[in-house]
Amino acid sequence: MTTTVPARSAFDDPVEVPPARWVGALVLLNLGVVAGWFGPIQVLLAQQSDRIAAAEAGGMSKEALLEVVLFSGAAVSMVANPVWGAFSDRTRSRLGRRVPWVLGGVMLGAASLLLLSVAQNAPLMVVAWCLVQLALNAAWAGGVAAVPDQVPVERRGLIGGLVAIAGTVGVLLGIKIAELTGSIAQGYLVIALVMLVLSVPYLLGSRDVALPADHVLDPLDWKRLLRSFWVSPREHPDFAWAFVTRLLVNLGNWIALNYLYYFLTDGLGYGDDDATGRLGLLVLIYGVATVATTVVVGHWSDRIGRRKVFVIASGALIGTSSLVLGLWQDWPGALLAAVVLGAGFGVYQAVDFALITQVLPGAGDRAKDLGVINIASALPQVLAPAIAGLILVLVRELGGTVATRGESWSLGYGVVYLVGFVLCVLGSVFVTRIRSVA
Repeated sequence: MTTTVPARSAFDDPVEVPPARWVGALVLLNLGVVAGWFGPIQVLLAQQSDRIAAAEAGGMSKEALLEVVLFSGAAVSMVANPVWGAFSDRTRSRLGRRVPWVLGGVMLGAASLLLLSVAQNAPLMVVAWCLVQLALNAAWAGGVAAVPDQVPVERRGLIGGLVAIAGTVGVLLGIKIAELTGSIAQGYLVIALVMLVLSVPYLLGSRDVALPADHVLDPLDWKRLLRSFWVSPREHPDFAWAFVTRLLVNLGNWIALNYLYYFLTDGLGYGDDDATGRLGLLVLIYGVATVATTVVVGHWSDRIGRRKVFVIASGALIGTSSLVLGLWQDWPGALLAAVVLGAGFGVYQAVDFALITQVLPGAGDRAKDLGVINIASALPQVLAPAIAGLILVLVRELGGTVATRGESWSLGYGVVYLVGFVLCVLGSVFVTRIRSVA
């Protein structure tokens, strides 16, 4: 394993655009890590929850088990990302600060996916998924910090867009692997192997910058470390508003997405195999729409030097897709929602990330601060299953329809998607409070 260290300090703002081979390696790394996350989240965990719930008489329902698994994993993710980021900022290695965490993350992540593949009961499934989240957040923290480490501000929309495309294709890849293998265990195995292979180019050519030899690290103090996760809204208001807007948009998005597989089965009445295939098609359409908008809008944002207008529009589009799903509960409505969601999320991922890198408090704690703001992405994964599940339970208890199997309009899923719409719109509105970025 080798790395080429640019002749600059780890604390300098980058001024040279990294070569295309580095961008390609970073894209592949993110592609693999996202596949490791979303193949399970979108398909395999739902199928596994269904199988385990059916085998454990008197246990949790499939919806409740999936909620517990996603909640537990997202809770781990919420804590792990900033912690690994803080450790990454402090790491001394001839390979640089980030690479050791990327390497350890993908290795442990692959092993944890293999453990998940043999989980035959609810406790082991929860533990294994938490280990996957713990590991992949180490790789993610190291990889995402590479953008502000290596990319000048004026190119972050374009390169952030390329990385966002990797995330989108990673979702597609993970779902397609789960669909084509036809087996839960084989799905996990293939995803683990793909993730390992795709990480190799970045590990061999990361260009990671080591800490200066004369840089003095304070002794690790857990109390001080925990306090550092609090970024004062008074001192850094734009960072705080960026956190709030990301929290709301992601919460609205995850409320819609977490139960999409069950929406297809319980809401629209498709069988398990048919629902898996249709989910794959929806994600493919979503992916094409995302790719079509991401790089174009990211480059456009770089060229005109504006971020907020694109983030505002993207939140509105994501919310609109949720509204379409809630009101038009039919297959054509789902297809339209996939197009709108893909277009909105493509713009959001490219430009919102560029905006965030411009409101980070300091260069010395980039990975930690990105980890803190990524809580706004992880926390919705904790809250969304609970909120959506609670909505469905309340609607059912109050006599409303939920599992209509396509025979009538589902009030439960209608309310779920309406809540998602409202949260996304609020996230768009609050972007206007960010002052230091145009």
